[in-house]
Amino acid sequence: MRILYFGLPLGLEVLRRHGHRPLAACLGHLDQPGARRARMRLERGALLLGAPALDDAEVVRTLESVKPDLILSWFWPKKIPASVLALAPAYGVHPSLLPRWRGPDPFFWAIRRGDTETGVSLHELDAEYDTGRVVAQRRVPIAAADDGWTLAKKLDRPSLALLLELVERRARGETPAAWTQDEAGATEAPQPTEEDLAVDFDCDAAELERWVRAARPEPGARAVLGEALVTFLDVAVDDARPPGGLEVGEAWIAGGVVRVRCGRGALRIDRVRDEDDEGRLKSGEALIGLLR
Repeated sequence: MRILYFGLPLGLEVLRRHGHRPLAACLGHLDQPGARRARMRLERGALLLGAPALDDAEVVRTLESVKPDLILSWFWPKKIPASVLALAPAYGVHPSLLPRWRGPDPFFWAIRRGDTETGVSLHELDAEYDTGRVVAQRRVPIAAADDGWTLAKKLDRPSLALLLELVERRARGETPAAWTQDEAGATEAPQPTEEDLAVDFDCDAAELERWVRAARPEPGARAVLGEALVTFLDVAVDDARPPGGLEVGEAWIAGGVVRVRCGRGALRIDRVRDEDDEGRLKSGEALIGLLR
């Protein structure tokens, strides 16, 4: 199999360990973690490019010279143009159950909207992002403690497993069956905007807790607490009753704990990053000090 690979160095290493050595690989950039190892372990004469301009005709001719049998994409951050996809059958893995959460940040939106499961989808690559026919999927539950980072890492192994299964089937001469995505079920997962990350305390406390987890650890969900702009890191739904007269979005201290009144219920604030104090982490007495 003459494989042309696009994506993170980890995918390249996993392919190599299982006996599939791409003859050409394109990485997002050559100083990514694992890129140096990838350079050292590629086959002699294999081509390695860092952040190539895939719309450049010379780059396309260079990739065409490899005469690939198969194109694989694993977390390649850009659209692969039609001129490259035309070189060989092309497949990618997306970390959601397509057509739900098409786009660059399905982790944030799956948690933010309260999904109880997500997964990975192996799909054919086409001219648009995440719209190609689906070949296989694996479902993964979303735990109550998952945040954007842990969910992303949880999906690495099943997505690589789907990629390996595809390579082995293609090596045997099989063309996997695929099904067209149902556009009626499509949802978008863009990078969160500043507005998406600005906490609205009119919401239910349980929704706000998911909101914080979805954005953690970066870029983080933010709001003004006391007079400080903070990024929330650790929060929990709390059944404490707010003091009489307290407005939604206002905080109070009781028993050494900071809570905020929400549209429904209260949110306990355990740890924040104080953006007005050089991003210092604050909890306990330091956190209480923000309200005094």
